[in-house]
Parts: sequence; C-alpha cells; structure tokens
Amino acid sequence: MDPVIARKLARTANPYPSIIFLVPEAAAAAVAAGLADGPMGYFAGRAAPMGAVPADVVIATFYNFQPDLIRSCIPAAWSLATPAAILERRLTAVDAALRRVLSEAVVSAPEVREAAQLATIAAAACRPEGRALYAGHASLPWPDEPHLRLWHALTLLREHRGDGHLIALQAAGYDGCEALVMHVAVGGVPREFARTRAWSAEQWSAAADRLRSRGLLDADQVATDAGREHREAVEYQTDLLALGPLEVLGEAGCLRLRELVKPMSVAIAAEIYPRAADLFRPWPTLGEAG
Repeated sequence: MDPVIARKLARTANPYPSIIFLVPEAAAAAVAAGLADGPMGYFAGRAAPMGAVPADVVIATFYNFQPDLIRSCIPAAWSLATPAAILERRLTAVDAALRRVLSEAVVSAPEVREAAQLATIAAAACRPEGRALYAGHASLPWPDEPHLRLWHALTLLREHRGDGHLIALQAAGYDGCEALVMHVAVGGVPREFARTRAWSAEQWSAAADRLRSRGLLDADQVATDAGREHREAVEYQTDLLALGPLEVLGEAGCLRLRELVKPMSVAIAAEIYPRAADLFRPWPTLGEAG
C-alpha cells in the first residue's frame, strides 16, 4: 500500500480526535476536575492515560514543548486531580463537543457507525512497542456510542502515528526545539502557532543556528533544498511507521474511512483551529525570535 495514504488519512482525520484540545468544553472539564485554567488541562488530559507520570515522561512524549512549560503543570496536576477523574471529565467533554459541533443528527448517522467500525479495526492492529502515548491510550476502555468509539479509535491512530513521528525525528537528529524550527521553516505551521510551545527567542535562535550549520536553513530561517528534503524524509519515515495498522483495512478501506470522516473533520476544523493560538496564551511565549 502506498505510504502516502497514511499521511492523507492522518491529515484528514486529525480534527476529529483533536477536538478535545481546543473546545470550550475541554477547558471547562479540566477546571471541573480540579485543574488550573490554562495549559495544565492539555498536558494532564493527554498524559493521563499513562498514569500520574513525572514531568520528564511528558517532556519525552510531547517532544517539542519547552520543558519548563511542562514542569509548570506536571506533576502539580496530579495533586489536584487523579488521572481517572481527568479522563472521565475528558470523555464527557468530547461527547458534548461532538454533539454541539456536528449536531445530534450527524453523531447518530449510519456514516458515523461505519467510520467507527473501520477505525476500530485499524486501531486494534496497532502495536505498542516504542509507542508510549499510544500504549497509554490503548489501555483505556472503549466507549460504547459510535461517535465516541470513532473518537477513541482515531485518537489511538493519531497517538500511534505521533509516537512514530518522534522515532523518525530522533533518527534524523532533531531535538524538540529544532523539530519545531524546521516545521516552521518548511511551512508546516506558522510562527504564531510555534510560539505556543514557549521556547525563548534565545533558544529558538540557537536551534536555528544548529540547523543552519547542517545546511538545513538559510540566513532567513527558511528551509534550504537540502532542508526540505531532509524534513520530507522524516515525514516519509513517519508514514512508513504508521502504515502497519492501516494495511488491515487495505487501500479501499482507508479511502472509505477518509471519505466518511472528511465532512466531520471540516466542520470540527472550522470550530477548533481559530482557537489554536489561544491554548497557551496565559503562559510564556517565544517573543520575537532572531
């Protein structure tokens, strides 16, 4: 099967599992669980499936966030709410957000049931070796309702692919800040979004200098041809590492899942992506990197 299918499916499906990061229901659920307002809900909610892990585990598995930002939230979050309580509130928030954004008619439609069945088959074929965030999420019970089963299955596929991406970044020699600088340099995300990861201007510039010394960036922090090729190799390796569980669906099954999820993802993206730059706004940002 063509590895590009893995990338296309991931990009199309991503808004559906990502709804939990950027809707008001998620922030309210975190506060209701006892967490502080701001990024603590994001870090604790996404890390909670691994248990009450120390900050260093979250730093390792989240990869491109400035470590001190994570340490400002973890392990303090676990003294405010247990992982089980956070996860219970989180699933309730997902349910409410999907029903609000997509409508009751959509979440109960046969297309959601079909998509959930396909995504569940793929998610069940994922392997845990070297995939800490995926393994944590895979230990959770499956929801019963189709729209929540779809969310859980797509979350498993998202975290499985994400863990593979970290493997590819390590093999290519990128540290957390360098990975983010290169993502901006090739046009993957705008600099404004990158500021939410809280790297200082000095840290950003130092990472850019290291990449420039490898011939991957030019003087304006734009990727060189060699840099684009190097970064694309990371994406291709990520595609290869994500392909295993998708092969059980075959190309036709993957394309059908993508077709089913696309209209829902479009609706969710319109809701969540305008909020992306606000997620960590109360916390340190890059400022103007040199």
